[in-house]
Amino acid sequence: MMETAHLVTLAGLAIGLVYGAVGLLSGFCLMSSMRGVLAEGDGRLMRTYVLAIAVAIVASQLLAGRGTVDLGKSIYLQPTFSVPVLFLGGLLFGYGMVLSNGCGSRALVLLGRGNLRSFVVVIVLAIAAQMTLKGLVAPARIAIVQASQTTISANSLPLLASALGLGEAVARMLASLVVAGVLAVFAFAHGGFRRSPGQIAAGAILGLLVAGGWYVTGYLGADDFNPVPVTSLTFIAPIADALQYAMLSTGLTLNFGIATVAGVFAGSLVTALATGRFHLEGYSSPRHMLRSAGGAALMGIGGVMAFGCSIGQGLTGLSTLSLASFVAVAGILLGTTAGLRGALRVQPLKVAPAN
Repeated sequence: MMETAHLVTLAGLAIGLVYGAVGLLSGFCLMSSMRGVLAEGDGRLMRTYVLAIAVAIVASQLLAGRGTVDLGKSIYLQPTFSVPVLFLGGLLFGYGMVLSNGCGSRALVLLGRGNLRSFVVVIVLAIAAQMTLKGLVAPARIAIVQASQTTISANSLPLLASALGLGEAVARMLASLVVAGVLAVFAFAHGGFRRSPGQIAAGAILGLLVAGGWYVTGYLGADDFNPVPVTSLTFIAPIADALQYAMLSTGLTLNFGIATVAGVFAGSLVTALATGRFHLEGYSSPRHMLRSAGGAALMGIGGVMAFGCSIGQGLTGLSTLSLASFVAVAGILLGTTAGLRGALRVQPLKVAPAN
């Protein structure tokens, strides 16, 4: 019989493969979604993202309600967290995402398609994240968190509803259906989205992948002697761990997150080759590279501070209905908006004519 850790790792690879293929074919990306809404007037990608959140919430809360997975063991539902650090981390991540023209998961997808700019983004993001997790920046981050953290008993929307006198099951169902229902109505109210079956399918599949991650780590990985951390799709820490594993695999353990990162790249690469989408791309200028690398550093630092990225918090965190995740996502949305509009808007780069 296959060991639990190996089963979880293989399942993480499979989830990553599907994410990479769907992400490439659909263009799934929060930054592109917001750019479509704020600058181009096309809201279909945003509806795909919103639908993915709705599906992730319903499917994940069903698993939790049935007792299949204990979401309370995840990092998103801890009783103690720092609101200022989560929000600031979200701001940094959102703004960095605009500078780099995409988040960490999108960089992995584009790298599989041959985008060499994304190689720089992935490497710099990984280094900055590892520095913030365990390196030079870690002591300052930990000190700020300890000085500003808050402890609350009701750390999720279902628990808030329970505090009003509702039973646990009713509170979970009510919170899930209200939030997911509002999101689904918003998504399908857009005529262009309703006429885009590919985008609808992408949103549904990616939302189900989040629940799949919870099932794999929280149920299949629930070994009494060697349990794995309960988690799902997230990319900041896993990208950092993947780089460290590639460099120093001796003595390190291959896990769900590292396998997912490898799967996303491989899924995108295979899909790009099979569909003729693979082509090499590079930077247009040194300034372009500097901006991209700077954005990647902000995403690495901010993503660690916010306990996740536009996927790790935006999909996986929100699927738990964690209050901390709503704070982090608010920061990500505001940071992204600042980069796309207003005084802090990131100006388009001028491409020099070819000689």
